[in-house]
Amino acid sequence: MMAGGAPDLSALVVVHNEEERLDACLARLGFADEIVVVLDKCTDGSRAVAARHTDRLLEGAWDLEGERRNQGIAFCRGPWILEVDADEWVIPELADEIRRVIADGAADIHNIPVLNHVGGRPIRHGWGGNFGKNGYPGLFRKGVKQWGAQRVHPHLTVTGRQGADLSHPVIHHIDRDISAMLRRLDRYTTARARDLVDADEIGSFPNMVRKIFSRFWKCWVVRRGYREGGYGFVIALCAALYPVLSHLKATLEVMPQREQQG
Repeated sequence: MMAGGAPDLSALVVVHNEEERLDACLARLGFADEIVVVLDKCTDGSRAVAARHTDRLLEGAWDLEGERRNQGIAFCRGPWILEVDADEWVIPELADEIRRVIADGAADIHNIPVLNHVGGRPIRHGWGGNFGKNGYPGLFRKGVKQWGAQRVHPHLTVTGRQGADLSHPVIHHIDRDISAMLRRLDRYTTARARDLVDADEIGSFPNMVRKIFSRFWKCWVVRRGYREGGYGFVIALCAALYPVLSHLKATLEVMPQREQQG
């Protein structure tokens, strides 16, 4: 805590209907001086779960992921912010490292490595191509990180001094099984299609088809997805299909719908 009882570190979690996973996430954030939960259009028991851990709740309805994350950052009171998702766990070793880093204060933003789990199994290789992260700038001083106005994978604007990557990972329970992975691909490409139309960046179908092969190669070979067997193959396939499915949804679904709406 800072002098006068103000928090040094705010842990920020942005959620939409995450009552099944939220408790396990928040229970591991007790090392922070305050926990902030942003509840976006929640219709399940997420609010009750969050209220067991904090009274710093921000409720609302946002169409864009970037907007709700920026609102959450603004709501935090600490000069340092740790941003995690409801399906992520901060292990004790990472918590200790975070406290040491902010006490040192030599930099303004730090990347945190991510260890993704599928069905409880750690999957270390093959992630990328907008379908999984190996790390992210999750620990930062307030004011140095701004999310863009997109529905999925919003752009980031980062200022300030970049510090060293942290050593210990966030544990990310990304998917329960292959079916969940495919449902996530469907959600992501639907949101991405709307962003493409909004930005007038739909691109060409032949170019998206070419990306299938380059992205699969990058995830399967360059990022060594082959070491994960079947899971690695599905990850590479989803990453490869992401651009072309987003393009097709934009041209065949989103644009016609908007034309009908006038």
